[in-house]
Amino acid sequence: MNGFGNLQTPFGNGGGSGGGGMGPTDARRITAVAVAAIAVMIVGGLSVNSCSVTVESGYMGIKTTKFGANPGVQPNELGPGFHWEGIGEKIRTYPTLQRTYSYTREPNADGGENEEIAFSDVLGLPMTADVALTFKVREDKAADLFATWRQEFDVFIDGPLRTSVRAAIARETEKLPVACNAEQAEVPVPAGAPAQPGVPDAADCPGQLIGPGRQIVLAQAMQALQREWGPQGLDIIRMEWVGSIRYPEAVVAAIQSRTTAEQNTRAALERVNLERANAEARIAQARGAAEANRLLAESIRSNPEVVRLREVERTLGICPLDAETCVVGSDVNISALVASRDGAAN
Repeated sequence: MNGFGNLQTPFGNGGGSGGGGMGPTDARRITAVAVAAIAVMIVGGLSVNSCSVTVESGYMGIKTTKFGANPGVQPNELGPGFHWEGIGEKIRTYPTLQRTYSYTREPNADGGENEEIAFSDVLGLPMTADVALTFKVREDKAADLFATWRQEFDVFIDGPLRTSVRAAIARETEKLPVACNAEQAEVPVPAGAPAQPGVPDAADCPGQLIGPGRQIVLAQAMQALQREWGPQGLDIIRMEWVGSIRYPEAVVAAIQSRTTAEQNTRAALERVNLERANAEARIAQARGAAEANRLLAESIRSNPEVVRLREVERTLGICPLDAETCVVGSDVNISALVASRDGAAN
């Protein structure tokens, strides 16, 4: 027997016919180690997944903290990539892509509720319209914009931004009438009463929403939105009407009535002008005939033989009685014809 006679190895008894065989206890130990390793990997993966945020391209990450020297929204945006979210921290993604949002009455891809824009004209007549707004959040201002409003982006679009769009449009539409002549018909001014503010005269109408003023109002409202939101980090790129403005029914009826009256007036003027032209043509024709007769009479007075010649030409049968002009050939002896006629008469 050597000095290693009864030495036990980790894998079982060193003696015996089995040599270095593995016992049941060793197998259970290895299985437990493998299970523990897998559990650690799963827990580590879940921890990494729950404590990290991936910011995609076209978005910026905004971090808020509950602890530290400066809790709240952190001023530095996080660019696209993988970011670790520590204890007491939250990273939310904020879109910085250019986007067009339509505030409409009917449901659309942007929302299922009624989001039409309501406003009024200079006389307070209510109107509504659908508006499309194109905008973009600047990447270096995403954290500031969120810190100001503390709202998720879709909530911000439906709330503060829509309110600002409605207010900007309303401020401009309240300076103009929906239609100059139509509103005068709807709000008549009594005879002798002083002119009412906001009721324009037809010759002094600053514009009308049913005409070119519709686009002028939108351009001015867009400039106001750019001045308001530009410093906050939101670039207003474009604003457009979606369809036409929904005007009050009374105004639409008045405008249609006015249009019909104008068409009838133009038709009557055209008829008057036609009659005047026809009358002037007849007068010109009569003046021409009178001038011809005057010239003929002067010719007869200056040469009485013309009358005698005309009478001879017709009574002798040389010329038709209804002819205005008659040329007698040189081979016709008018004197002989006259003597023959007179002789027959005697």
